[in-house]
Amino acid sequence: MTNSNRVYAIAGILLVCGFLLFVAILAPGLVRMLSTPRTATPDVVATFQALLPTLTPPPGPLTPTAALVPDGPTGHIVFTCQIFKYQVSEQVCIVSADGSGYNRLTADNNVRHFYPSLSPDGQSVVYSAFNTQSLHFEIYELNLATAEEKNLTYAFGDLNAPEISPDGKTIVFTRYFNDVNTPTLWLMNRAGGNFRQVSGVPAWDPTWSPDGKQILFASDRDGTDQLYAINVDGTGLRKVTGLPALRGRSDWSPDGNLIVTYSGDPWEREVYIMNADGSNLRQLSPSGGNSQGPSFSPDGKWVTFTAYFDHPQDLNGCEIYIIRVDGTDLRRLTNNDYCDYQPRWGP
Repeated sequence: MTNSNRVYAIAGILLVCGFLLFVAILAPGLVRMLSTPRTATPDVVATFQALLPTLTPPPGPLTPTAALVPDGPTGHIVFTCQIFKYQVSEQVCIVSADGSGYNRLTADNNVRHFYPSLSPDGQSVVYSAFNTQSLHFEIYELNLATAEEKNLTYAFGDLNAPEISPDGKTIVFTRYFNDVNTPTLWLMNRAGGNFRQVSGVPAWDPTWSPDGKQILFASDRDGTDQLYAINVDGTGLRKVTGLPALRGRSDWSPDGNLIVTYSGDPWEREVYIMNADGSNLRQLSPSGGNSQGPSFSPDGKWVTFTAYFDHPQDLNGCEIYIIRVDGTDLRRLTNNDYCDYQPRWGP
């Protein structure tokens, strides 16, 4: 064998050995790749990426899948709106709890409407209005969907502060008859009629307990204006408060555990919150707003009231505000050049 042939033979042997070594190294990987099904990839880059090992990214902040629902107020608030700036022509208005949807509900410009409250189902409003035929303040109910107004009473005295019971069957109200200094507490059927007096003690500004078994009201039976509670059948009268200058308007929390009311000298009134038995009394409203006429939200987390924070000492400066029951997050709902007051919260 010549030298040149010997060189060619050695080179051939080296090439064969190199090829066999290459196959031995790559064969296991090729077998795994061909035997394992893979998801189709759309392009060449993705194909190469599919052959690479998957890297686990380092942990980082979690992104919520949905935004948290804000703990905001819901429902509607009805109130007396003095749009003509005179008591003799007051109207009933409504606003959503977020301050939107301000709307006048009553239509007669020449008649006073006041003391509104929403029905438990939020479908209607009851209030007192002057009747030019009976010459008394009567109780009316207004359907919010149809705007139909029903006169529920006639010539039974001057009646105000109506409120529908939690079961929707009965209305409690204040009656003035022959003596404007002696208001009394009465009940009637939802549609009117079947009048019955709850108690003979002086009483005004009544409101139902959440279970419909008791009525909270203001009275001066002991010489000073205080809150009292009584069973619907007239039994179990008990004194609740001992405030120095209580006015009257109050409300019971939906769970029955708390009561709100207001007290103070003129232009120095504040809203107070307490346990249902009158204990653990504390001021709820920020000082200096001449705050009054409170009412709980349907979920019990908020209180609405009238105040003059933005227009102090202005007779037309009362607006509707809301605040959380812990005294935080004060918000103004109305902003008018006339007085909005007597708010009552409902669905």
